[in-house]
Amino acid sequence: MSPWPWRKRKEKKPPWIVRVLRRRGVRLSPSAAYWLGWAETLAEVGVIFWFTITFVTVRMTVPTGSMNPAIAPGDSFFVDIVSYHFRDPSPGRVIVFWQLEELQVTAVTPGSPAARAGLQPGDWITHFQFPTIGIGGDSVPAVRTANRRVVAAQGQELQFIVLREGIGRQDLSVAVPDGATDLKALGIAYRARQQRYVKRLIAVGGQTVHIGSGGRVTVDGAPLAAVAHLTHWTQGSGMRYGIVPTLVPRGHFFVLGDNTMNSYDSRFWGFVPEEELIGAPFFRVWPLRRFGPMNGYWWSSL
Repeated sequence: MSPWPWRKRKEKKPPWIVRVLRRRGVRLSPSAAYWLGWAETLAEVGVIFWFTITFVTVRMTVPTGSMNPAIAPGDSFFVDIVSYHFRDPSPGRVIVFWQLEELQVTAVTPGSPAARAGLQPGDWITHFQFPTIGIGGDSVPAVRTANRRVVAAQGQELQFIVLREGIGRQDLSVAVPDGATDLKALGIAYRARQQRYVKRLIAVGGQTVHIGSGGRVTVDGAPLAAVAHLTHWTQGSGMRYGIVPTLVPRGHFFVLGDNTMNSYDSRFWGFVPEEELIGAPFFRVWPLRRFGPMNGYWWSSL
């Protein structure tokens, strides 16, 4: 017996779709109403799932072994794309970011600085050279980085290293006018193709990173405790960043792959702009033997 007999127990309302159909005069058997209720529930779950994968997370599958053993080739996981809007990533965590795969010139405005320098449609822009950058020129990890190089070179010349079909490497000096803020201001139309990369965050803007003898990584002169258990990163031909103590620019990240012998990372192409950050892997769904949280989420290992 209810302790409050004067209160009438509310009857459970039938599912919304059942109520709508009945208002329209549709006669439904109890079993039909039951299954329509389940269909409505599944539809609601589907909407929640769509909202989650669209605005809260994305799914990513890793094709290479650059992050072995933490993330193996073929591993598939969900990426948290919300948390880093409210806090900064910590060195030692694995992050996902956009990396520019190719920057191809599609058109050059006649009479523009790029046209006068000899840039042609079909050229592939790979590096910039500028006195304030590094020896051998900076690679182009992001369109934002390319535009920042243009701003830094206002009133001076910016040398483009491009690849041209049938010819190979071409070094072109482009006069950057005052007020130029991006590649379009130089008369360059382009097609950019980006790809999601997953690497371990080693240092953030304002920190100094160094890959010393034996591949020992230090940040601000001290070993990075969060990754001390990992295989040491090695130096190699083509490596340009971190050979000597390297200050990471403000607003950028220095990232490395755990599999030092098979990782194309900040040692070669430099720093990742903060704006290219997507998020952090947090839940592995494949392979099933490694199913579950990852990357420090819910007490999982790094």
